[in-house]
Amino acid sequence: MKKSRIWLRAGQWAGVEQPVRYHAEKFVSGLGGVVGIGMISLVTHWFVPDLGAVWIVASMGAATVLVFAVPHGPLSQPWPLVGGNIISAVIGVTVAGWVPDPALGGPLAVGLAIFAMHYLRCIHPPGGATALVATVGGPSIAALGYQYVWTPVALNVMILLITGVVFNAFFPWRRYPAAWAARKPGPKPKLAPVTTPLKPADLDWALQQMGSFIDVSEEDLEELLRLAGEHARLAKNG
Repeated sequence: MKKSRIWLRAGQWAGVEQPVRYHAEKFVSGLGGVVGIGMISLVTHWFVPDLGAVWIVASMGAATVLVFAVPHGPLSQPWPLVGGNIISAVIGVTVAGWVPDPALGGPLAVGLAIFAMHYLRCIHPPGGATALVATVGGPSIAALGYQYVWTPVALNVMILLITGVVFNAFFPWRRYPAAWAARKPGPKPKLAPVTTPLKPADLDWALQQMGSFIDVSEEDLEELLRLAGEHARLAKNG
């Protein structure tokens, strides 16, 4: 028992979260990645066969993980996917034009992309890679100029977005965009107030019932509920 607690604590420090219990979800996520990148490859090579793999921006691999492995996550939604990549591409190309040294331009482009995504509420981690590729992608990327924003970035993003919507629609427990799951017809059932203190095991069980990967740890969820309860108590006591 002591050894298992040590391994559990080590896993928490390393960031190892409770895995999804449903094998179907893992299989569907992997299959979605194959379909997503496959569609990008097929369409972009159809339009521009002469440039080959350069038209598949490396950041699309990371974006595909978000759309198909965490389809309901806030960073995976359409606006972060589209806005985060296109805005970062514009910033990357602009920085590359003003700062030709990739050693300086790369970090500057990524930092400015993060800054812009924060204020435009479209934080999307692969956007940093999209900005970086524009500055360190070599002569073939540099020669594109602002065309890089539209082809390949915008083209790749739109293919991935459409593929994500269509693919995830075949699986009822998956939600993409997440807002579709919230628009259920009929009145919402009233939930009884929780009077019994929640334990970590209760949160773990609830997360398992969701079926798909939830991008939040049990510790963060427990702290969120604690803070919300404290705020409600203070508001009530006025």
